[in-house]
Amino acid sequence: MDGSGKAFRQDRWEREPGNPNAGFGITAVLEDGAILEKAAANVSVIRGTLTAQRAAAMSSRGREGIDPKGGQPYAAAALSLVFHSGHPLVPTLRGDVRLFQVEGQAWFGGGADLTPYYLDDAHIAGFHTHWRNVCGRYSPGLYASCKSTCDDYFYIPARKEHRGVGGLFYDDMSSEEVGFDVAAFTKDVGAGMLTSWLPYVEAKRGEPYTEAQREWQLIRRGRYLEFNLLYDRGVKFGLDGGRIESIMVSAPPLIRWRYDVQTEPGSEEERLVEVLRSPREWAV
Repeated sequence: MDGSGKAFRQDRWEREPGNPNAGFGITAVLEDGAILEKAAANVSVIRGTLTAQRAAAMSSRGREGIDPKGGQPYAAAALSLVFHSGHPLVPTLRGDVRLFQVEGQAWFGGGADLTPYYLDDAHIAGFHTHWRNVCGRYSPGLYASCKSTCDDYFYIPARKEHRGVGGLFYDDMSSEEVGFDVAAFTKDVGAGMLTSWLPYVEAKRGEPYTEAQREWQLIRRGRYLEFNLLYDRGVKFGLDGGRIESIMVSAPPLIRWRYDVQTEPGSEEERLVEVLRSPREWAV
């Protein structure tokens, strides 16, 4: 897909046997490719004891059976990916699937979302339509719910902007509560992450772009990192005893920090910011 012939570097890791938060996993990274300026995929399987901070966060989201004081054993497994393109017309893709277990209870989470730097309405609609069709196989209202949750989650309050144009996001979901096979749905989400994004890549990879467009991409990547460091629950969870290289591998490879950047009236940059301030319904 990248076209450079470069391969992912695989970093297999395992925590020391004496570590109370035992686990193992693989972090795979491709850098400086033809399209993929930085692409990272993580697989992790861990277990440990809930800290008070983690337990309180889960309890606050309505998880019954979680002692907000912490101390309960847990097990978790996750697959995540973040693909940053070096081409400003190709959006960043983020996706993940995960399983969390505490004392016989199990919840699934996951999703996939786009962070474009320039809008292509037709391809963004195609991305959302892909996920609407996946969700439609399980529940009539599932796409609308996951799309709304995605818009709410990937929001940067300090900027009053959303990080991207959304997609799917769900958390703490169990089959008993929603009435369909959440494990099967989560498998479909994992299988469809690249499938939903690749048509966009193929349509844009050969298009020319300007240095000004590349500059705008680097400026907007700053928002991506702001969200990850200030608001992302997964990053906060990982930083509480997690493996720092695997957590921070999702960061963009290059970012441009400019003071008080303003867009030109009527420009494509302004159109992007307007959409990020007021999310649209794309799959119509």
